[in-house]
Amino acid sequence: MTALLIIFAKEPRPGQVKTRLSPPLSPEEAAQLYHSFLLDILEEMARVPEMRLAVGFSPLKAQGFFRGLAPPGTDLFPQEGADLGERMARAIARGFAADFGPVVLRGSDIPDLPAAVVSEAREVLAAGQAQVVLGPCPDGGYYLVGLTEPQPPLFQGPAWSSRTVLADTLRLARQLGLRVHLLPPWPDIDTYDNLRTFLHRTRPAPQPGWRSRETARKLLGRLSAGQPQPG
Repeated sequence: MTALLIIFAKEPRPGQVKTRLSPPLSPEEAAQLYHSFLLDILEEMARVPEMRLAVGFSPLKAQGFFRGLAPPGTDLFPQEGADLGERMARAIARGFAADFGPVVLRGSDIPDLPAAVVSEAREVLAAGQAQVVLGPCPDGGYYLVGLTEPQPPLFQGPAWSSRTVLADTLRLARQLGLRVHLLPPWPDIDTYDNLRTFLHRTRPAPQPGWRSRETARKLLGRLSAGQPQPG
């Protein structure tokens, strides 16, 4: 079977993405930065070997936008569900129903995650070393989840957008008797402090996230210079 990598992403509309960066960024600037996130993520994830790429997009009318943004051959489908857990569970089940496996899903808040980290997830799952792979975030969530088969209960218990998401998921995995492999921790970018930390991180070549760094430096440089914000 072919492994599937699903990227969960939103169309970068002002006021709808990276809202915790406003202020100091304007909603238009936050959307511009998130657009750079998407470009960096799609470029780097296209380098992951032996995986089919897909984008689970939001809102429903965003398919045209992502058709123009994603690499040729990328599968596109809308996110469906009442909350994040249900949307992820349905997307992963969709992948397995289409005869992909293992299925890995990642978010779009980390523009500098290297392809090698996602490759590790695929390799661990494909080798049967674990049934669940999780990528921890320092804020208590996770940036990636990978499975060898659908596991809806893993997505029904966590308190989403809380600091206990990872701990809740690990507890559920133990209750289900599932073997878990943890990837290297990686910080997402939700707040201004997160963004500043991102700019101070250095990564070896080829520097995943380079567009996002350039965009962030430009936007923050304008703030430091006291230039007016657009809009």
